[in-house]
Amino acid sequence: MKPEDIHINDWQRIFIGDVPPEFYLEVVLRIAVIYLILMVSMRLMGKRMASQLSRNEMVAMVSLAAAIGVPLQSPDRGILAAVVIAVIVVSVQQLIAKLATRNERLETVTQGDITPLIEDSHLNLHNMKKVGITRERAFAQLRSKGIRHLGEVKRLYFEAGGTFTLMRRYDQVPGLPILPIWDKEYQYEISEAADEYVCEQCGNAAVDNATDQKCTNCGSDAFIYAVK
Repeated sequence: MKPEDIHINDWQRIFIGDVPPEFYLEVVLRIAVIYLILMVSMRLMGKRMASQLSRNEMVAMVSLAAAIGVPLQSPDRGILAAVVIAVIVVSVQQLIAKLATRNERLETVTQGDITPLIEDSHLNLHNMKKVGITRERAFAQLRSKGIRHLGEVKRLYFEAGGTFTLMRRYDQVPGLPILPIWDKEYQYEISEAADEYVCEQCGNAAVDNATDQKCTNCGSDAFIYAVK
């Protein structure tokens, strides 16, 4: 289409396009066939496609979407190409999934690995930086589980699929408060101040409860009272 053929009030071009009206009847058939292709592809790729997607499954879905969108909009493109691409995508995804079950290293490469973000009531700032999780996001996840401070947390894992898994401590200890800094009043309504000091950055307990030192976990020299 040439630039001079484009007019702002050309409603037929905007809403119908430069295809004969009969093409839209053909689109109905194309959608039905492609819908069937998607259903079969997802069925062949397993039950996980109906729940949490792994990385390679997400790649497979994006590849299918990119391939299938073309024949829906272009009357000069046949459906066969989408079928071939779907077969290739499903086959590759199934092959990777099968090999990953036999090779733990391959599974880690293709699916990702579990990353501990909190260990024994303090943040692992190195791991958080590596996976791109901020303190605020980790604290938000803890608050959504009813956690008041880090002393209630034994482990917080960032799973390979992008979800969080929380393991609570049975022997709670004083810990770093996780409510927003501007909501201190409510923090002390739901918890009380302790006599112990913890690192303000990661929540690690101060050695011998002394504040004139650096945190043994993250190197910070800022300590505050823990809550319990």
